[in-house]
Amino acid sequence: MMYPYQDEDKIREGTPTVSEAVPVWEQPAAHRPKRSRRVLKTAALLCACLMVSGAAGLGGGFLALSLWGGAEAPAAQAEAPAAVPAVSAPAQSSAGAMTVSQVVNAVSDSVVAINTEVQTTNFFMQQVTGQAAGSGVIISQDGYLLTNNHVIENATKVSVTLKNGESYDAALVGTDPETDLAVIKIDASGLQAAAIGSSSALQVGDETIAIGNPLGELGGTVTNGIVSALNREVTIDDRSMNLLQTNAAINPGNSGGGLFNDRGELIGIVVAKSSGVGVEGLGFAIPIDTAKAVADDLIANGYVTGRGELGVSVIDINDSRTAFYYRVPQNGVYLAGVNSGSAAERAGLKIGDGILAVDGTEVSSAAALSSQIAQHKAGETIKLTILRDGGEQTVSVTLQEKVPESVRKAA
Repeated sequence: MMYPYQDEDKIREGTPTVSEAVPVWEQPAAHRPKRSRRVLKTAALLCACLMVSGAAGLGGGFLALSLWGGAEAPAAQAEAPAAVPAVSAPAQSSAGAMTVSQVVNAVSDSVVAINTEVQTTNFFMQQVTGQAAGSGVIISQDGYLLTNNHVIENATKVSVTLKNGESYDAALVGTDPETDLAVIKIDASGLQAAAIGSSSALQVGDETIAIGNPLGELGGTVTNGIVSALNREVTIDDRSMNLLQTNAAINPGNSGGGLFNDRGELIGIVVAKSSGVGVEGLGFAIPIDTAKAVADDLIANGYVTGRGELGVSVIDINDSRTAFYYRVPQNGVYLAGVNSGSAAERAGLKIGDGILAVDGTEVSSAAALSSQIAQHKAGETIKLTILRDGGEQTVSVTLQEKVPESVRKAA
């Protein structure tokens, strides 16, 4: 099932917002069962045994208890709850799990607040500087940080604030809009890097702890919950992503922050929260297995290598009016542009071609097309079923490597 939603981290203002004892109900005296004469005799015998067998001690007591007969639970058994460990004395289990407070103490120094400046155009068509905020996670002691692409996208300045209040200007290392991830770097050393976990080892119901900068003002905020779902397919900006779902409270500004397990390991990068009216307890994170692979490639190459692409721009036609405007026969995804020298041009694709299927799998939107192409590497050949001049055709395309324009210009 697809869950489209939006995530807004453009924070200008934010106002932060703010157990009772459970009564133990006792059975009324009037309804307590009356002791039988046998019980009274047994009690007398108990007293006699205790007086006579003072030297025997525990042995005599055990004999008396065995004669009690079960008419009423003994007092020693009723006081069993006293053996339950006190809540105020948490301890790490033999399996390595920790309490929420222990996790926070162990990992909070690795989560940072990110503030950016972005040039925007106001109502009067004037260039003004806007501000945005988000979160990030330290992934190396020498200053590499992982965050969301949309947190730093189009930013003219990026600053990072550590938990101890120190602030640094950050440089962009690389971004990946496909996974909504970005790596930035600050000039610092000896930082506390997050311990990387494994998202593939997660199960639904596992505990999750989110740490971030909600509302752009509440850095270091901690919320917890569970893994609500694995591999949840979600569409963001026409891109289909497989994400972790959690019910830990996540708000604008949390994006780019860390999602940890009960061992203090980073298992995801928080990416978005549903903004639907009345929606509660619905948050998502990029699995760390995906995020780590992307981060390694961004640090080494500035982009994610080996990805295949057609070299085209596309448009979704979703209604008859739009179809009539573009003079296409039906709804679907159509080529709006074909890059010169691209894989698509070499295969003979043209502007106006409709893409019906990839390797036999039907596609009806730009998101579906991107999802199918993303399953293939550069150099692989795919078969496209296209709609041209009212008829269907099959075209073979050998994918080219997808290289960001910024990297091409820098080369």
